[in-house]
Amino acid sequence: MKNIDANHIKQRWHARDKTLNGWLMSPAPFVAELMANAGYDTVTVDLQHGLHDYASAVACLQAMQAHGATVFARVPSNEVSIIGKLLDAGVVGIICPMVNSAADAKKLVDACRYPPWGERSFGPTRAMLHAGVASYVERANEEVIVLVMIETREAVENVEQIVATPGLDGVYIGPSDLGLSLGFGTGLDRQEPEMLRAIERILEVAHRGGKYAGIHTGGADYAARMLAQGFDFATLPSDATMLQTTARALVSAARASLQKAAERQ
Repeated sequence: MKNIDANHIKQRWHARDKTLNGWLMSPAPFVAELMANAGYDTVTVDLQHGLHDYASAVACLQAMQAHGATVFARVPSNEVSIIGKLLDAGVVGIICPMVNSAADAKKLVDACRYPPWGERSFGPTRAMLHAGVASYVERANEEVIVLVMIETREAVENVEQIVATPGLDGVYIGPSDLGLSLGFGTGLDRQEPEMLRAIERILEVAHRGGKYAGIHTGGADYAARMLAQGFDFATLPSDATMLQTTARALVSAARASLQKAAERQ
């Protein structure tokens, strides 16, 4: 089945193989194609803080899947209709923000899994394009990846109960919101001892519970550090961050060169 291709990601994580996740904020399909061809193991379409609506998410999903990319989506909230629509469109991994309790985690799992594992409504309109109806239903519960974001003090306190949720595949750390909740402000590549202890605890609880763990990072060095620490996957800077950072660096370098040239005259 071509449209559900998450199983090889789960297999890699189970084998403790590390993967890199790209992050798509832009609603432009061409940007999505560029990301799909950059070598990421997965690419996540961000409907929470990105500029996507459902239509742009589907267009970018189509663009990336045409190049063989494994596509996840971060949903804007733990709401059954958008989760179901994205899965029906062919997304194979769901990342849900602000999951603070076992009840929140169960609500997410129920939205992602067909009965008897959950309560997902049947209608995989685009997701079953490359498979028969029966084949999709048989494999979807096994192969769709369901991840909760741990990004508040409450979630850290409840992480054991969250991880124990049947049907949940893993956790994903949002360092900025977690930093805000713990009183340290926003930021990605955290160095505060309390933040590092919280990150380590989330990772340890996830693996002890047989679940996978990922983290959002601000750069390659910190991502490598987190993967070496034991995380199964790490997200590198988004398309928007890379474009802005690179553009600013190029403009700054050009202006510096112009200034040097002017001083030599």
